[in-house]
Amino acid sequence: MLWSGWGDPGRAAPLPEPVVALLRDLLGVRPAGAPPLALADVEVPEPRLAADDLTALARIVGDGHVRADAESRVRHTRGKSTTDLLRIRAGETSDAPDAVVLPGTHDEVLAVLRACAGRRIAVVPFGGGTSVVGGLAPSGVGAFVALDLRRMDAVVSVDEVSRTAVLQPGLLAPAAEAALTERGYTLGHFPQSYEWASIGGFAAARSSGQASAGYGRFDDMVVALTVATPEGTLELGRAPKSAAGPDLRQLVLGSEGAFGVITSVTVRICPVPEAKAYEGWRFASFGEGAAAVRRLAQDGPLPAVLRLSDETETMVGLADPSAIERLAAAGCLAVLGFEGAAERVAERRALAADVLRAAGGEPLGAGPGEKWERGRFDAPYLRDSLLDAGAFAETLETAAFWTDVPALYDAVRGALTGALSGEGTPPLVMCHISHVYPSGASLYFTVVSAQGEDPVGHWARAKRAACEAIVDAGGTISHHHGVGTDHRDWYAREIGPLGAAVLRAVKDRVDPSGILNPGVLIPGLASPPNTEE
Repeated sequence: MLWSGWGDPGRAAPLPEPVVALLRDLLGVRPAGAPPLALADVEVPEPRLAADDLTALARIVGDGHVRADAESRVRHTRGKSTTDLLRIRAGETSDAPDAVVLPGTHDEVLAVLRACAGRRIAVVPFGGGTSVVGGLAPSGVGAFVALDLRRMDAVVSVDEVSRTAVLQPGLLAPAAEAALTERGYTLGHFPQSYEWASIGGFAAARSSGQASAGYGRFDDMVVALTVATPEGTLELGRAPKSAAGPDLRQLVLGSEGAFGVITSVTVRICPVPEAKAYEGWRFASFGEGAAAVRRLAQDGPLPAVLRLSDETETMVGLADPSAIERLAAAGCLAVLGFEGAAERVAERRALAADVLRAAGGEPLGAGPGEKWERGRFDAPYLRDSLLDAGAFAETLETAAFWTDVPALYDAVRGALTGALSGEGTPPLVMCHISHVYPSGASLYFTVVSAQGEDPVGHWARAKRAACEAIVDAGGTISHHHGVGTDHRDWYAREIGPLGAAVLRAVKDRVDPSGILNPGVLIPGLASPPNTEE
């Protein structure tokens, strides 16, 4: 993973000059200032861990698996939001971990947590490092370590009778998919972070993949979990469903490392589909397209992938710089993806086509759908190229019931446009429906503007405005990015004071020393430990 950007450095490419010119003319984008620092030139604060702290951790995981060098610490600093990248590119490492610890087993994780609790050292679980909501940036802490789970990367077992697989948390998604494919199965989980995200991260953040309409969200896939806490081990899930009290699996899923470290995940798996077919449809307006998508979500047939871009995103996604005017009336693009047995795919495509035509849709053939499938993991690389060119690009998402989706869409667009226009940098605000359910949908917004003099502050103000708009319009503060530190205060409003107190009570029981990812997720928690007392 590129330390100052996304993914494979070889895949990032400069923007073509016509695109740079378009950004300059439409958004006032100007060339970026100084280039990012070289990794070797990035300085980190003096570690706050004592020598005997490092020695105690090394006794648990081995000398080679405790790292306090500058490069290891930089590579585990924060996540991959745009503000994370801008800060790290500028050499800002004030919240770098004091060391990186790499356990190899569940028992080693338990021992590390107990040692850190006794020494009042905070612990931040680290999988693929792809958080975009401050999930890897604990607040108000003294010394802390990043608990990197990469050594725990096995496919432990595959049960072909139950169609489940036991996976370790540090296993990256492509490796998991490759191992399952060899046996004729797929997890079916392909979020935009797929190439670099980990199985444990998917569970801890309630990830939702692009094919969620067909395969479900990741939390739908999980049937069992093993969790290490400073107080012991949780073994959760002995049947697909149970009426034996509240489902504690759901308490761990989405807990973002605040309640424990997930050390094993049992997931349901599906046969590799015999056939796949992707296609595009055009609708005259976002409202018309949303009504059509809702019909498929509620009455079927439901594709594995179902997305709808608004007019702005459609124009940008389909346009080349020489064809903007021609495509300005392109309407809204819907992408559908069908997977399964060949005969079943053909049947569902035909039935869906009848529904979409009746709702005013115009078929565009396989081209737009196949183009989307080929580029489905490319957006983070484009974000890096935009940053290099002096543009600011960031995303946020929410979800609501269908009744509330139109007002939520207008409120968030208006909040982002107003906040960013006030900076003198007219923004481009795009949106698509990314995930659908019979009762509602997720809205995923992308913002592009000029960076301005203070891009981090510039986005902080816009993000606050958008979060206020989400809560006021009845949306959830996150559909699949998670809470982290960025959304914590609005999450508190979403669940209310009693809900926040319930979470604090759980935290107090499983993590009484408060060492697990302090400041993340849990609203109104008392200050985490400080080793300088």
